[in-house]
Amino acid sequence: MSKANKKILIILSLTYVFSVTLFSLGIAYYKGIKGMGYLGVWFFLTFGIIVVLAQLIPACLLIVSVIRVFYSHSGKHELPAQAV
Repeated sequence: MSKANKKILIILSLTYVFSVTLFSLGIAYYKGIKGMGYLGVWFFLTFGIIVVLAQLIPACLLIVSVIRVFYSHSGKHELPAQAV
């Protein structure tokens, strides 16, 4: 991976974490959590959302590939029974 790609990946990752952080702090502020509760809610929501998304994306890819295999028409590429 080139240095330019690494920089882009780092910038995108930090932007993602920062946006999730702001979103979770907005939820905490809206619910009326004050003082030290902000830090706990921030950690819980931010890293909870990141962990859920880290599991959700590969799971969706797996489900889509399984559904694609079930509904694919692979019979076109098989030899007829009489050819054997």
